[in-house]
Amino acid sequence: MAKATAETPLMQQHNAIKARYPDAILLFRVGDFYETFGQDAVIASQVLGITLTKRNNGNAASSELAGFPHHALDTYLHKLVKAGYRVAICDQLEDPKQAKGIVKRGVTELVTPGVATNDKLLEHNSNNFLAALHFGDNKIGIAFLDISTGEFFIAEGDEAYTDKLLQSLKPAEVVFVRNKQKHFKEIFGVKFFTYGLDEWVFADAYATESLLKHFGTHSLKGFGVEHLKDGIIAAGAILHYLKDTEHPNLGHITSLQRIDKDDHLWMDRFTIRNLELLGGDANSNTLLKVIDNIVSPMGARLLKRWMLMPLNDFAKINERLNTVEFFIKETDLRNKITQHIKQAGDVERLVSKVPLKKINPREVLQIAKGLLQTEGIKILCENSSNEYLKRLGDSLNPCKYILEKITKEIVENPPALANKGGMIANGINEELDALRKIANGGKDYLIELQQKEALATGISSLKISFNNVFGYYLEVTNVHKNKVPDTWIRKQTLANAERYITPELKEYEEK
Repeated sequence: MAKATAETPLMQQHNAIKARYPDAILLFRVGDFYETFGQDAVIASQVLGITLTKRNNGNAASSELAGFPHHALDTYLHKLVKAGYRVAICDQLEDPKQAKGIVKRGVTELVTPGVATNDKLLEHNSNNFLAALHFGDNKIGIAFLDISTGEFFIAEGDEAYTDKLLQSLKPAEVVFVRNKQKHFKEIFGVKFFTYGLDEWVFADAYATESLLKHFGTHSLKGFGVEHLKDGIIAAGAILHYLKDTEHPNLGHITSLQRIDKDDHLWMDRFTIRNLELLGGDANSNTLLKVIDNIVSPMGARLLKRWMLMPLNDFAKINERLNTVEFFIKETDLRNKITQHIKQAGDVERLVSKVPLKKINPREVLQIAKGLLQTEGIKILCENSSNEYLKRLGDSLNPCKYILEKITKEIVENPPALANKGGMIANGINEELDALRKIANGGKDYLIELQQKEALATGISSLKISFNNVFGYYLEVTNVHKNKVPDTWIRKQTLANAERYITPELKEYEEK
């Protein structure tokens, strides 16, 4: 009987990480590729249409293998998530060139349908809610969070009310205690993507502590939710789930809003279908499609929510209707505000990318453009004769300091990625400007350095060259060598090498 092939250190590392995420597809970074192994590779090849191969030349101990280039992550990731899979992204945590032995790796993000932030995973006209349910003694607590916008809602009620909330907000993922899987499907159906959590996550004290720690408050009275005990537990479970999926940067989630049952007219799934409010496909004629003339993604999401959650308060209903009538009459004002909103873009989701640390330079610049349009909208609303618009204008904050800082420090046409460089404007940082001058004019820099050192040493024949060991060094003629000790030369060289030697200087010296 042939001896089984020993497991390599790389596979040992992979299996150890996979053991911590057994229910997720592990994208394992190896060099310039993300690799999948075993059953993960079989699934990836089927969903992504990539080639499935085997390691160890087809031996009995061989393992399935499928991978793709790391720069194609955005192309393939959304396909796996939309197919209903949880995906753990395992990256290299150190430079392979400096690593001793196996490169250190770890999961940097766990992507699921409810915590997606990639633009390809999101629909611009719909929220992407993660929901959590807590089955209490008499009520069901429920919370909704859209991590891409920072909207956080909390409610509680009976099974019928909870079902109406789920049908209206249509969460991309629902989490609850693991032993309630069968119970959930019996009540709410099987159309939701669900995930079970341990029972201890739904403890009252733990949930309250998580929320207080996140918001930095002593109590939840300021949010008006302190009496919603089951809802608080559900909200705490959401925060736990985000941290469990490697999403610790949640600074954009700043408030917790209560959904009051009496504020809205709640419709079940049959009413929504029979009234033809929303369509299941692009070709269906629905009420939303008829009235949807929205010019921004933010407005599209809000209109859809208003459609599914009609107001009950006559005063608020009439206020909205009066504002619509006002805009019909005031054509010029309507057109001006429309143009501002069009140019603002999806500021709501762009701002949320900042604390998530997933924003690129162009998106930062778009935030500034959005803030500039916000200032224009604020002025128009405050100067209008409509009281509702005046209140809206008063509540708008164009964040002038942030706007000025972005427009001053970011170049007009920044690169798509920060690691490409060249996004900070000149005159912002002296050291950066000096390094750019070296990188873009290596020859001129060497001439300036030669003149400076010649003046400092009093040696007119001094020359500057490049050395791979010491960076640059001083060449002194034999006549003057006794005036400049070798130790001084080395000291000056080592003090400046790390700061000034760049790839451009190396290339110049080689030429």
